[in-house]
Amino acid sequence: MSPLMWDVWERKAREQPVREAIVHWDAIEAPHVWTRSALLDAALRAGTWLAEAGLDTGEVCALVLRHHRAFYPVYMGVSSLGAIPAVLAYPNPRLHPEKFAHGLLGMAERSGLDWIFTTRDLEPSIRPLVVHGKSSIKGIFLLEECERGGVIGSEPRPDLLERKRTAVRPSDPFLVQHSSGTTGLQKPVALSHTAVLEHVERYAEAIRLSDADKVASWLPLYHDMGLIAALHLPMARGVPLIQIDPFQWVTAPVLLFNVISEVGATLCWLPNFAYNFMADRIRDEDMEGVRLDSVRMFINCSEPVRADSHDKFYARFSPFGVRRDGLAACYAMAETTFAATQTEPDAQATRMIVDREAIARGIVALAGEEGSGRVCVSSGKAIPGCELKIVDEAGDTLPGDRVGEIMVASVSLFDGYRNYPEKTADVLSDGWYATGDYGFLHEGNWYVIGRKKDIIISAGKNIYPEDVEDAVNQVEGVLPGRVVAFGSEDPAEGTEHVCVVAETAFDGEPEKKRLRMNILRAGMAMDVTISRVYLVPPRWLIKSSAGKPSRKANRERVLAMAPGGSGDRTE
Repeated sequence: MSPLMWDVWERKAREQPVREAIVHWDAIEAPHVWTRSALLDAALRAGTWLAEAGLDTGEVCALVLRHHRAFYPVYMGVSSLGAIPAVLAYPNPRLHPEKFAHGLLGMAERSGLDWIFTTRDLEPSIRPLVVHGKSSIKGIFLLEECERGGVIGSEPRPDLLERKRTAVRPSDPFLVQHSSGTTGLQKPVALSHTAVLEHVERYAEAIRLSDADKVASWLPLYHDMGLIAALHLPMARGVPLIQIDPFQWVTAPVLLFNVISEVGATLCWLPNFAYNFMADRIRDEDMEGVRLDSVRMFINCSEPVRADSHDKFYARFSPFGVRRDGLAACYAMAETTFAATQTEPDAQATRMIVDREAIARGIVALAGEEGSGRVCVSSGKAIPGCELKIVDEAGDTLPGDRVGEIMVASVSLFDGYRNYPEKTADVLSDGWYATGDYGFLHEGNWYVIGRKKDIIISAGKNIYPEDVEDAVNQVEGVLPGRVVAFGSEDPAEGTEHVCVVAETAFDGEPEKKRLRMNILRAGMAMDVTISRVYLVPPRWLIKSSAGKPSRKANRERVLAMAPGGSGDRTE
């Protein structure tokens, strides 16, 4: 019988009692080092406290905690008694408490959250949910009550916790993670102990993980990239994780490089926007004494991966040790636990320049020159235990060099969306998961080029919003990475108009008029007619939980401010 995740944690603690498990990094306070034995002991204490406070086997305990050294033993403590942890986003300072509570209620109603573990400052926002008629929430656990005098939880009772775990099977849910989306609309992905452990083993093989590796991460743990790649992979395989506060990283992105340089980290997963963000925000004086030679793989986990982001990152940081062959990529999603594909270690992610007109017709053909084509970056080959295929609208398998929807079958596939059978039935069939992503297979490498639901069909032509966004991002006056393109249906013409929302710091109307014209020209240069341009101020765009501007949410917002889509700007 395969083990539970807790069994793996216990074994690693016995084998490597004094080895670093997690280094909790804080820019203000000294780092806190959790050794494997100390972390396990604290998890037993937290689990005992939670059991005595009312948490039971099989119940879902949501964790809403900002970067805190107690997070790790509390998370493990939930699992120690056979309960199910679900990490949720901690609200950023700009989010109104009522909006946060509304989103949390939406997830509680859909996901079936039984308990919430949080801090006293959030209690006023969360407490009303406990008595809400539609909420399943039974109660709130407070960190301040669990943490006594700096010691987590109660005197450990491992026998009690072991008795509670006897009812848990490896095929039972180990965790619930919420897929990317706007707050309250995320789908709860249930993953079994077996799925996560199988993924950890197979993905470790794909990236050639060794005892010499160290992971450095600022990624939030409510997202699969942070939770699985940055936390569960090193925890189950016995390599150290150095975890940075995501809020601190946003304020001072050089923190990641400081950590990498100081500890000699070898692995780092990043979303695509982070490559541009760091290249733009980190100054030369910030990099004094910093070396990045130790990193063997910076792994881009976005879809699609942007070639210009890798180029910008390499040009900016190659003097500090970033190597071309260290710019890797993978294709990952919560529903497959994490990665479905991965590029080879010690090799730059493969690129190809495809003809835009051909790919709009679903055919992959090489372009004559880069200026006239779209640069596609490979997300690598299928990892062990994973299989992919491309299908057409009828569900029939397409050959290589044809564009269609990506389907995935995997030993680490999710069991379904918790309490969401209708959504599960929409995407799971005969062991295959319909990703909703468009892509293609070329010479053994998988390429992801966009979301099926986001494709704009204008005058019978398929337009990928990523292409429009890339072009508009190059226009002077547009804030880089702060662009959303979407389609707006015109029933009278029977087609969709291409619309662009772009953030700008420009205030004057003459400047904005020139900017709108330049955005239209950028579209014409790629043979796309942009019908409407909406210029908005900085920080206007709504982001998804993965940190990317949400096309759906921003489309709804901008059209609500300009009914019928009339006019060419929104301010």
